[in-house]
Amino acid sequence: MYFLDPHLNRYNNQVHVVVAGCGGTGGWLAEDLCRVYQAVPEVTLVLVDPDRVEPQNLVRQNFLPGEVDEFKAQALAERLAKKYRRPVAYCPGGFSSYQGPKAIVLGCVDNPAARQEIASTFPHNGLYSRPGWWVDSGNGVNWGQVLVGNSHKDGLGHAFDAETQRCRALPLPTLQRPELLASDPAPIESEDLACAEAIQAGDQSPTINRLMAALTTEVVRRLLAGTCPWMALAADLDLGEVRPTFATPEVVARMMRIPKKRLLTSAQQGR
Repeated sequence: MYFLDPHLNRYNNQVHVVVAGCGGTGGWLAEDLCRVYQAVPEVTLVLVDPDRVEPQNLVRQNFLPGEVDEFKAQALAERLAKKYRRPVAYCPGGFSSYQGPKAIVLGCVDNPAARQEIASTFPHNGLYSRPGWWVDSGNGVNWGQVLVGNSHKDGLGHAFDAETQRCRALPLPTLQRPELLASDPAPIESEDLACAEAIQAGDQSPTINRLMAALTTEVVRRLLAGTCPWMALAADLDLGEVRPTFATPEVVARMMRIPKKRLLTSAQQGR
């Protein structure tokens, strides 16, 4: 079994975990991370979101009535910092406006343009000029997925080392699921209202966002501990199950249609 490399892009012994999107899943995820890493100063948490809190957000997102009209990232960061007595940084802008370190990017955005903004920070070059890992969380009315990756197709060479059981590169979430970048016909402004109405009508589970936040937190916990074997988790509330996809050379070779030996370290290729 391979485990994802936990040492990519640490900065001055700090692990900068950046939550991109503080809405349905991101708000609950930020609180889960504050709780888990409450007494771990080596983990720096940064919240990034350009939107302001609207009344309809209160139905499913982690905001309070008194925070309406405030920037989501700022309102959440200030409240969580006070509650958990730990620093929480924030950036009330789009993902590209945050120029700080990024060991792990947690994508909790709900539209193709925002995902493309995250994907653009992973250029076709060396591992150490980009974020370490991108963990993307998305969901529908009663299902969701968590995808982990950090590389374009041309950067997957020698990704797996059997001797250390480490995986240093996986396809970007947008390569694993290209439909994530497909055009979205629904106006962004109407999505929260539609979700709120869906919950009230019984069409959308009121717990799906919290479930995805919990699964993403577990991925982060394992990533930092060096014990994460997954490149994807798929949750289905109707079936009552979570299905993992393990990070293996066979899975990546089949997905990306490249020879398996290209994914192995040089020593393994000759075996």
